[in-house]
Amino acid sequence: MTSFQISLRPATPDDAPALSRFIDMASEGLTAHLWAKMADPDESLWDVGERRARRREGGFSYLNGHIAEIDGTAAGGLVGYPLPDEPVVIGPDFPAMFVPLQELEDLAPGSWYINALAVLPGFRNGRIGGHLLGAAERFARDRDCKQTSLIVFDRNIGARRLYECHGYREVARRPIIKDGWVCDSTESLLLVKDLTA
Repeated sequence: MTSFQISLRPATPDDAPALSRFIDMASEGLTAHLWAKMADPDESLWDVGERRARRREGGFSYLNGHIAEIDGTAAGGLVGYPLPDEPVVIGPDFPAMFVPLQELEDLAPGSWYINALAVLPGFRNGRIGGHLLGAAERFARDRDCKQTSLIVFDRNIGARRLYECHGYREVARRPIIKDGWVCDSTESLLLVKDLTA
């Protein structure tokens, strides 16, 4: 596929539909699985995702999002933010499905965490994923973070190849607790890139 002229901009509340689809693509349907459980009787799972994307708080907020545009089309998206310096306490009420994911995040304290990175299928292999990773590194340096980090599922070979080609290395993995979520992967992998070199 040929390369495109990529324009990157901060997300706005109006980008909530695109952000919801990007985070669901990045999570391989995990967010849709969760949003379906959270939906009110008159809501679709996408209504839930869009409502959450419009929030001004939480990790999945338009305030943490950026949109990669090609000729005015939202072709890809990035959601990211710094992780806390101290690990999150995983108490007895912590949802079991999220324990392995939180354990992995806790292994990268103070890093700039890529919560979601996704590119629409028709725009893949056109440098957008690498462009978004480069932006994440700039955002990390602007916040004095020494690393970027992300979690990817083991069977997502395309995403893993992208991250490894851009200098990410696996530092830990945990088994996935699916709780009804259907996916091929069996493990979550924490990948980290040092930005000090």
